Amino acid sequence: MSETGFPLLSLVMALPLLGALATCVASDSNLAKKIALTAAVLELAVTLIVVSLFNAEDGGFQLIERHAWLPTLNIEYLVGIDGISVLFLPMSALLTLMAIVASWHSVQYLPRFHFALLLALEGITMGIFVALDMVLFFLFWELTLPPIFFLIGLWGIGPQRRGAAMKYTLFMLFGGVPLLFAIIMLAVNHATQMHGSVPENLTFSLPVLLDTPIPGKWQTIIFLLLLAGFAVKAPLVPFHTWLPTTAMEAPAHTTALLTGLKLGAFGLLRYTMPLAPVAAVEYSWVLGILGAITLVYGAMIALQQTNLRRLLAYASISHVGLVIVGIATLNMQGLQGAVFQLLNFTLIASCLMLIAGFIQHRLGSTEVIHLGGLAKVMPRLTAFFFLFAIASIGVPGASGFPAELLLIIGALNAHPSLGIAALIGAILGASYMLSFIRRAFYGPVVHTSVRQLQDLRKRELALLCAPAVLVLLFGFFPNLILNTNKLTAEAWLSRLTSSSLEIVDDYVLQDQDPHKTALLSGAVK
Repeated sequence: MSETGFPLLSLVMALPLLGALATCVASDSNLAKKIALTAAVLELAVTLIVVSLFNAEDGGFQLIERHAWLPTLNIEYLVGIDGISVLFLPMSALLTLMAIVASWHSVQYLPRFHFALLLALEGITMGIFVALDMVLFFLFWELTLPPIFFLIGLWGIGPQRRGAAMKYTLFMLFGGVPLLFAIIMLAVNHATQMHGSVPENLTFSLPVLLDTPIPGKWQTIIFLLLLAGFAVKAPLVPFHTWLPTTAMEAPAHTTALLTGLKLGAFGLLRYTMPLAPVAAVEYSWVLGILGAITLVYGAMIALQQTNLRRLLAYASISHVGLVIVGIATLNMQGLQGAVFQLLNFTLIASCLMLIAGFIQHRLGSTEVIHLGGLAKVMPRLTAFFFLFAIASIGVPGASGFPAELLLIIGALNAHPSLGIAALIGAILGASYMLSFIRRAFYGPVVHTSVRQLQDLRKRELALLCAPAVLVLLFGFFPNLILNTNKLTAEAWLSRLTSSSLEIVDDYVLQDQDPHKTALLSGAVK
């Protein structure tokens, strides 16, 4: 691990929080908006500095900051980044900036509080990506709930917005329980392994816990607890129902944040698999099945949708399933494809949801029966929607293509059934997206209200240009992403590979059949 003298990562977390405080005490709403915008732009600049200082030739944690927090329990303020987490910082900053710009004129009620919540949520999210102490991570994880609860409940666009806010909060609180139990078990196991009393030998440091051996039964329990906790927020079937409800009731920019920031899938990558490697390898088939079910189920339900926002919610669920399949493959292609696709969410899924919000704001509906012929009256909006849509379904030239290609190849290499599920998901994804585009954007203009719609304004056009350029840039030059996390991904896989060999050794001790042992060893390799 490499430490740094200047607390750059602390600045990444503190800057949005300070901006939120300044926004709250601003004298009027216009000044509050300008403060929020300035803070978001500065945050993006600082995260880009972090990326520029990141050394891709080092697969470990970098820019480490360590301070004692609760010494009696050995809880630290410990933050750092690696190749998996570093690019999520500027992507999250860009997404928050887009949310602020998208809601510039649409929020009339308590605007200062609204923009302060967006900035607070940004700072808390940055904490999730950089936290290397499990208690610190859990604190940030739970702190995301109040801002989202108020953003949905106070500024939602549906009649059941308060119910949607409560549903989201209850789901997340439910998911936090197994996470907390898993964190406690990890700390107690470390104390037990150190042959000392629990209070003095507890640790919640992720780097230390990664080096602490965990007994087999404990690994299984910890793996299942972490999987359950992160599956709720990912979301995976059957914990997915909060997302379609939120998509229909919450403001579009809030839903864009929820669909763009897949913190649950990130948690699986960062914590579940490395902390319980033996159980992760042994039960990777469970993860693969969950991912495949989520992938195909989400796509099939999306095919039946007549509302654009609900369709995009189920499409997001389906794509999360593909990411989980990639993680379950336990190979380089699947892992790098999963990280790439998670970064794509911040560009593609979020922009599609923002465009749906632009339509909702103008027309009052995103039902296909109220649309039709949008391309004739809103050509610029249609062009951007089509670009992000083809990126979503993995058309070559857009960033979705290298991500989906890696995921499909990784799935085929891992097991034919996973590859078939990934291919079916890709076909269904193209079907529901292109079918809705044909019905909503092309054909004759039937409704007078559609004929009177205004195309993208300059502010909205500028908002969509930056992610559109990045989608094309990463589509033609995917190594900009892949080279950043290559060494970290190799270290991640090396940890799981060594665990696979432990499983083989245990099997050899239990079963001396050389033929079976050779088959199992070949499968691990």
